[in-house]
Amino acid sequence: MFKVMLGALFACSLIPQAHAAMPKSQIWLAKSHDNGITVKPLTSDDAYHNQPLVSAEGVYYTKEITSAERSQTDLFLYRFADNSHTNLTNTPESEYSPTIYPHKDGVSAIVVEPSGKQRLWFYPEEASLKPERIFEHIEPVGYHAWGKGEDLIMFILGEPHTLQFTDLSGHLPKVIAKDIGRSLAFNAKRNMYSFTFVEHGEQWFATYSKRLGSVKKHFQLPSSVKDYTWLDSDTLAYAIDNKVFTRNIDAPKSVKLWRNFEGYCKANITRLSFHEETLAFVCDR
Repeated sequence: MFKVMLGALFACSLIPQAHAAMPKSQIWLAKSHDNGITVKPLTSDDAYHNQPLVSAEGVYYTKEITSAERSQTDLFLYRFADNSHTNLTNTPESEYSPTIYPHKDGVSAIVVEPSGKQRLWFYPEEASLKPERIFEHIEPVGYHAWGKGEDLIMFILGEPHTLQFTDLSGHLPKVIAKDIGRSLAFNAKRNMYSFTFVEHGEQWFATYSKRLGSVKKHFQLPSSVKDYTWLDSDTLAYAIDNKVFTRNIDAPKSVKLWRNFEGYCKANITRLSFHEETLAFVCDR
């Protein structure tokens, strides 16, 4: 369990700028059970609440913190056990994209450093340990996903944005794809990474296999879809407006309406995270 610890602007709008007004958004939780589904707000809608990550312990997320001097973001954890919200970073820098770190107890995240550079950092669970930068030479990092062993993929900002594969050594990152989207994931059972990219004006859902060393295009996605989450090793979910649809990677022509959240979200659902029958989704205000 986390204890309170110490705590380049993006060249695009994937992550809000650290010192600019951020769009207001709200995180909701939808929990499936034997009698149906329970939906409740996890946060208020009066600030930027985004990038949820559902885990066994709770929900990690990014929240805007404002003062007379500045506006920045910190990482928070909502714990299922006691319904508490804890600021995990509490720093003057902005942190984004909390991700479970597989090699030590804690999370990895993107940090906008004082220099303006965006690098990948590790924030330990133990309060007596200091956060540490994971890579000195790899930046600007936008998003990331850990795989098996010490492998990971990273969204690297540029013209165009690229998906790069490396490991904890950071040795010779390999460019996997270009013109990629922000949603990265790892499917452990299938031992493959997943992502989206645009080719000839069309958006594709694709996977990368380290074993094969190749990218496979699976199916096209509507251009409005910016985020997805795996429900299991075969099925992914994504939102259009305020409805969530599912698609089986082995039968991609069949698109099914899974959840209709129009009674809770009047605008658009922009992000999703699923773990053990619990779905977190972000609704733009």
